[in-house]
Amino acid sequence: MGQTILVVGASGYVGSHLVPELANAGYRVKATARNIKLLEQRGWQEIDNIEIHQLDLDTPDNLDTLLSDTDIVFFLVHGMNHGHDFIDFEAHVARNFSQALKQSTVKRVIYLGALQPKEGHSSHLAARKATGEILRESGIPVTELRAGIIVGPGSAAFEVMRDFVYHFPVLITPNWVHTHNSPIALRNLLYYLMALLKFNPCRHQIMDIAGPEPLTYATQLRKIGQRAGKTVRILPLPFLSPKFAALWLRFVTSVPTNIARALIGGISLDLKADGSAIQSLIPQRLLSYDEAVDESLSHETEVVRSEIWGFDPDALARWQPGYGYYAKQAGYTLKTDATAEQLWRQVQLVGGKEGYFFANILWRIREWMDWCIGGDALKRYRRDPENLKLGDKVDSWKVINIEPGRFLSLLFGMKAPGLGRLEFTIDDHGDHRTLDIRAWWHPAGFSGLLYWFAMMPAHLFIFRGMTHAVVKRCKATAQEGKTETI
Repeated sequence: MGQTILVVGASGYVGSHLVPELANAGYRVKATARNIKLLEQRGWQEIDNIEIHQLDLDTPDNLDTLLSDTDIVFFLVHGMNHGHDFIDFEAHVARNFSQALKQSTVKRVIYLGALQPKEGHSSHLAARKATGEILRESGIPVTELRAGIIVGPGSAAFEVMRDFVYHFPVLITPNWVHTHNSPIALRNLLYYLMALLKFNPCRHQIMDIAGPEPLTYATQLRKIGQRAGKTVRILPLPFLSPKFAALWLRFVTSVPTNIARALIGGISLDLKADGSAIQSLIPQRLLSYDEAVDESLSHETEVVRSEIWGFDPDALARWQPGYGYYAKQAGYTLKTDATAEQLWRQVQLVGGKEGYFFANILWRIREWMDWCIGGDALKRYRRDPENLKLGDKVDSWKVINIEPGRFLSLLFGMKAPGLGRLEFTIDDHGDHRTLDIRAWWHPAGFSGLLYWFAMMPAHLFIFRGMTHAVVKRCKATAQEGKTETI
């Protein structure tokens, strides 16, 4: 086809699905992200017609180069995860990009925005609208598609609702659970995006995209429950504010709080769409909501059949429908002057007779708890006391990913309501190193959430102690540390 497509925001939900579609269709693709490691994990750099690039639109030093031989741009970035000032941030990065477009030979921009309410205000939705206006200031034809909830595995809004259905016997919601949205299946959205490449508009376009019918959030929750075999009971509370609802989401799901807060702001408004314009331009059969949910649930295992889990057969065999798509996490990162080689030498000693560096009595108690419910965590085993390799069993753990000198991932093997792993990450920053020890947990229903929050205090205490113990064993200096939970 000969055209070069720049995907700005390729590590995001839509971008991560769009890039392979473009490559399979024969386009030359430039995929960008602020964190290029997220793209490298997908292995796209091994595909002939995909290039991956780091791009920070806050300080876009390489943007002119990326645009120099680009025909079409997909602009898929948003700033919801940036923090409380994400509106200003979105406008800032859009302005940087618009200025660069003015000096480029790009023929058109396709921008994925958000549905706009006829009444009411949402900061998140207003920022999406403003981004489109700023992009149009470039003078290059911009096709803006305005979407509501995207129904697909990994979609933040869909996964929030799915987590509610799977994790709670009674759903406590704000009153505006009865407002409408116009959900669209991921497959239908991707079809529209790909088909737009066949057109060469000479003016700006703004079109809504939507599924066959608008649905209230209550209806969507009930339909997810029906498809998943769950009874959904909804208890709307008039005093449940958007701010409190966003905090509540932090406990239910692992979608970052800033994104949850932005989503909640939009949920309070009616967002009905008129998708007739794009449907007349690009006709396709729109999946019903039930069909879209069925398709999403059928792809649930993709989260565990991935590089993150090392494509491990044991992880895949233990995955069950209803596990949270996005993992909970808790970890501690410690800065040190120890070398990466010193840190790695100690990390490899984990388990077996050596133990777990810190608070071994707590590890033993957990192993006895596992034995009491029929587990075999009391069986201690290591193939080699000093070195680890992929597939090794370490007590009740299994090595599912290993990068010598930098990274170790262990699959959790004890009995518990969910699927988890423990990771050790060493990053060399030149003048110092950081050691991060972190647990990841996909909860199974309400019991999985209770287990996670019951274990979190112990996790944070142990991981802090483990990082300091490892550094001490290296006879090095521990500097500043940081705790993180989601």
